[in-house]
Amino acid sequence: MAQQEQLPLAGIKVVEFTHMVMGPAAGGILADLGAEVTKVEPCQGDNTRRLRGSGAGYFAMYNRNKRSLALDLKSKEGKDIALRLVDEADVVIENFRHGAMDRLGLGYADLSARNPRLVYCSLKGFLSGPYEHRTALDEVTQMMGGLAYMTGLPDRPLRAGTSVVDITGGMFGVIAILSALQQRQTSGRGQQVTSSLFETTAYLVGQHMAQQAVTGEEPPPMSVRRSAWSVYDIFLSKENERVFVGVVSDTLWRAFCEEFDLDELANDPALSSNAGRVAARDRLIPQISALFASLPKNDMMARLDRAGIPFAPINKPADLFEDPQLSSAGGLIPVTLENGAETQLPALPVEFGGQRLGLRRDLPEIGEHSVEVARSLGLTDEQIDALLEQGLLLGSQRTEAAN
Repeated sequence: MAQQEQLPLAGIKVVEFTHMVMGPAAGGILADLGAEVTKVEPCQGDNTRRLRGSGAGYFAMYNRNKRSLALDLKSKEGKDIALRLVDEADVVIENFRHGAMDRLGLGYADLSARNPRLVYCSLKGFLSGPYEHRTALDEVTQMMGGLAYMTGLPDRPLRAGTSVVDITGGMFGVIAILSALQQRQTSGRGQQVTSSLFETTAYLVGQHMAQQAVTGEEPPPMSVRRSAWSVYDIFLSKENERVFVGVVSDTLWRAFCEEFDLDELANDPALSSNAGRVAARDRLIPQISALFASLPKNDMMARLDRAGIPFAPINKPADLFEDPQLSSAGGLIPVTLENGAETQLPALPVEFGGQRLGLRRDLPEIGEHSVEVARSLGLTDEQIDALLEQGLLLGSQRTEAAN
């Protein structure tokens, strides 16, 4: 599904005023789905481009399939270009601090007055309420929303190993955008929609809140949880490599016993139900651990696969570059990093008619499409040259080479 006109959101124009993860992730999803997404960034470029450490992959992961327009929004000329772009847009996305876009004259009230059909998505730390003025981060809301507590040890809260709240909050933003676009079909008007980090975290841990409501007991962290199933553990193979195995039903238990010739366990009445097996974990798990420790990892996984038992090797992110599932049928998308190196990163995890969504635009250089966008908005070459000379508009070397 590589042709633009075949993509689900073909024809939808999005202007993205974002940085870090939450906003770019929302824009990135829309871009992968076929929307024309123009990323507006300062002339020095989105600061995310320069992050190192755990933030070094932010820009590379969430900014493919976008155009880059680099301009000075604090100048009259730069703001005028942004407003012209918004006048033609269906969607605006922003994830800056509370009130920042209003101070620039780019808030919902100003833009919707110019373009009543505009869907304006704000991605914030908090929804309306006593916390709405606060600045938040993914890790902040994981801590205050109970997710870090559920992830770590009882006395050591630990953030999840990826920007799960930023990404999920961006996804909820996309859901709200698509819903507002659908509602616009009948109302004829756009609206402002908002997604947030804190309320997203609360939604993610809602299952544990419900668990407490149902059981009357406060849920312990997942690191020390009481398993609902008898076999739901990480086991060591003969080579001392780790594999997770989950036997989560009576049917799977029987299939497991048959595949591994565990007749004695299969015929034990005390183990016929999951509740019985949970009660017998102290004697059951050592037997299964000894069994797996006698088997090579590949043999062990092949037999689990044959029996239909859920299992997983314990991989690192680096292992996914060579994963057979991701490597087939477009699961990894080739992109060129800012240093010129080529790599492959995960595609959007959906299929349309059995087809994955691929790459239409590589990661943009800072201002790579500035001249193209300015021309499309009716600026003359003389006006564009003047803006470039004043430093109010930035065109990339790639743009200059193309022209």
